[in-house]
Amino acid sequence: MKTLTILLAEDHAVVREGLRSLLETTAAFKVVGQAETGLEAVALAEQLKPDVIVMDIAMPGLNGCEATRQIIARNPAARILALSAHSDEEYVARLAAAGALGFMEKQSSGELLLRAIREVGAGKAYFSPHIAKRLLQNQREAREKGSTSGTRRDALTSREEQVLQLVAEGAANKQIATRLGISIKTVEKHRQQLMNKLDIHETAGLTRYAISSGTIESDCKTTVF
Repeated sequence: MKTLTILLAEDHAVVREGLRSLLETTAAFKVVGQAETGLEAVALAEQLKPDVIVMDIAMPGLNGCEATRQIIARNPAARILALSAHSDEEYVARLAAAGALGFMEKQSSGELLLRAIREVGAGKAYFSPHIAKRLLQNQREAREKGSTSGTRRDALTSREEQVLQLVAEGAANKQIATRLGISIKTVEKHRQQLMNKLDIHETAGLTRYAISSGTIESDCKTTVF
């Protein structure tokens, strides 16, 4: 059996080391890189070209959803398994739309995680049993109701997603402009657009939304630039 090379993207060192230890219990996997941020994940994915990227979602600066989108844009063949404590349908749908092949809850067993990595490494989609069951049930209900409506979050552009995360992490417009390489005026425009789309018109509300949707964790600190 071919050994699968793995890139771990997880901002918590203890969790990252736990994942590495789990994967190294079998010769079927080899951890070739570890990233603490979404930006590092994008860079290492391009440099190492691992067979599978295990991607945490709530990471500072650039969350896993946006990192996934950027990795897939650079390498459509990249195989990404999203790993998150959040598992609501909208969240899973956004990750799938970004290009992730699989989605696992952090509460899943080690055995299930290893199976998910094997499946994604083989180019197959894999969702944890709990998520898969719920998605099928929702699809069935949507067909019965004839529902074709999307979620309000789907309307955000990739840049608006980035601005939302940085605003929620406490960054001022000038810091966001520096971080994204755009003008302050452009930041203000993106900020106003995402507020209009979400119908949320204050920073505190955006922060609560970012936390509830899993864009950032509730204890996420202000980004250091």
